[in-house]
Amino acid sequence: MKKLKGGVIGLGWMGMLYDLAQRIGDKFEIDDADRPTPSLDVHKRIHHHEHPGNEGNPTGYADAIHDRPDVELVTAADRDVKRLDAFTQRYGNSNVYTDAEEMLKKEKLDIVAIATNTKGRAHFTCMASNLGAKGIFTEKPMAHTLAEVDAMVSTCAENGTALSCGAISTTHPSFERAKQLINEGAIGEVISIEASGSHSQHQNWSYFLDSEPDWVVGTGDKPRSESGSSEFKGQGMLVTKDGTIVHFRAGAPGVRITGSDGEIEFDNTFQWSLSQKVKTRNYKRETSVITKMPWPHPQMMMPYGGIYSLDDVIRTINGDLDEPKNSGRRVGIAIEVEIALKQSSSAAGAKIELPLKDRTLGLHYDWFR
Repeated sequence: MKKLKGGVIGLGWMGMLYDLAQRIGDKFEIDDADRPTPSLDVHKRIHHHEHPGNEGNPTGYADAIHDRPDVELVTAADRDVKRLDAFTQRYGNSNVYTDAEEMLKKEKLDIVAIATNTKGRAHFTCMASNLGAKGIFTEKPMAHTLAEVDAMVSTCAENGTALSCGAISTTHPSFERAKQLINEGAIGEVISIEASGSHSQHQNWSYFLDSEPDWVVGTGDKPRSESGSSEFKGQGMLVTKDGTIVHFRAGAPGVRITGSDGEIEFDNTFQWSLSQKVKTRNYKRETSVITKMPWPHPQMMMPYGGIYSLDDVIRTINGDLDEPKNSGRRVGIAIEVEIALKQSSSAAGAKIELPLKDRTLGLHYDWFR
């Protein structure tokens, strides 16, 4: 079978360095081609754990593509020639570019990983899709503004490009298992969904929505942080058009789905649990009690990374998924909800209806994003 042609734009932490070096914590100018690059182990071996879900490294996108037998890593682009040299040493591939647009136009890639800083992500996603990419997986956060989100989602939809936006835990196979259990009625009718925050960079909750957002209320937001982030820091509630309620509550787990007959929870240690109503007899009377059940395989195991985003993209290309679990559409929903929660909080908890009309609205992120 002919291999898909893959390439990476941006050889920073998620693009390549994550697997080869310790992260630099000091603030620096991320747009500078001379930005610091740590000492790299360009020949570092990646060890895979032998259990379902294919957990283990690689975390970065270059190694994820290189590791796939059905994809050939043919090229990469970065303005920093030191990182291009490291790519060549690691993969034995000197077909590299300092201009990502030139790379996309010349290479005609099937799979494109976009690990630039946020402000270039929408531009390169739309360009790659328009130039024939079958699948794209990006770093998080997806984009700054709703207009950028709209462009990414609509362009990829029109071109039939599978789009996954962020190598977050939602891409792991255990999330697919959790949704399957819910659809099979393991917890009965869904009553509510709960998460610790809207977290549009890591929005586990949006994967479990079957209806579009209708309105939100929010409170307790905080001013933009010194690190640059204006992401929502308060609490609130989302109601979808089919009446599903999502509570954003401080102290809640990663995501909890409560049903009429039980609960499924992804806790803050990244572990899944299932509780179900079980009939029992007490003093000659039949009652039901909520009982913790064994979690069906697979369970979440660390670390997770680009391998799952890529796998979802390829499964979508092959028709095994309707869209990646962390699709651009779902991430876009979370970004819009987060912006609306901020609006509500600034308006003393007023009800904000969705979709938002002003598509220039957006979020700022930490300096390294």
